Amino acid sequence: MTGHHGWGYGQDDGPSEWYKSYPIAQGNRQSPIDIASAKAVYDPSLKPLNISYESCTSLNISNNGHSVMVEFEDTDDKTAISGGPFENPFRLKQFHFHWGTKHSQGSEHTVDGKPFPSELHLVHWNARKYATFGEAAAAPDGLAVVGVFLEVRITKIGTKAQFRSFNPKCLLPLSLDYWTYPGSLTTPPLNESVTWIVLKEPIRISEKQLEKFRTLLFTSEEDQRIQMVNNFRPPQPLRGRVVRASFKA
Repeated sequence: MTGHHGWGYGQDDGPSEWYKSYPIAQGNRQSPIDIASAKAVYDPSLKPLNISYESCTSLNISNNGHSVMVEFEDTDDKTAISGGPFENPFRLKQFHFHWGTKHSQGSEHTVDGKPFPSELHLVHWNARKYATFGEAAAAPDGLAVVGVFLEVRITKIGTKAQFRSFNPKCLLPLSLDYWTYPGSLTTPPLNESVTWIVLKEPIRISEKQLEKFRTLLFTSEEDQRIQMVNNFRPPQPLRGRVVRASFKA
């Protein structure tokens, strides 16, 4: 077992077993997927993504037994994304990462069959339409998740940011070209409530930063120490969904 919620990423409780407790795991709009770039349909009606994270307040950073998560105050629409395929702004709730034991795996989405070493998920909810995050997470148009691929590059050592005022905008690439498709949460309860925005351009992190993730534990201190790695779900069947692109290939 690698988690405390009856599911994890181990042999007995990993993604291939989730359908037993969460039958939606075999649903028609499950995530992640492999993005076949040549099959993505350029849609000129897709607006540019507008990300305003200027006034965000990060509340805490935690190891939730499955990932590293940073939560934000989400009482207004100041920290939100809009544009793209959306009518309403979606408020930032939290971000977390997925990663692997080695550079050849770790991301959840893949592009043309190729995984990246890690993937960042910025989770937002439709507060114009739903009263709470929980309510939005159960609705087909309730959530918007921005996925950002991380690749390893030799980088200069950065400075540590003051955490209270951490602005996740620094985790985004310069280009906001994206693919979008209707999907789901990639962890139980696997609700099919997510409009995915997967950015085409990866961001770069250093080997050292990735190693920091790999030293985290899936377990609480008194349990057997299990390194937190390979906390990703493999790509799910597309089942007739169309992936749209905001850019011409």
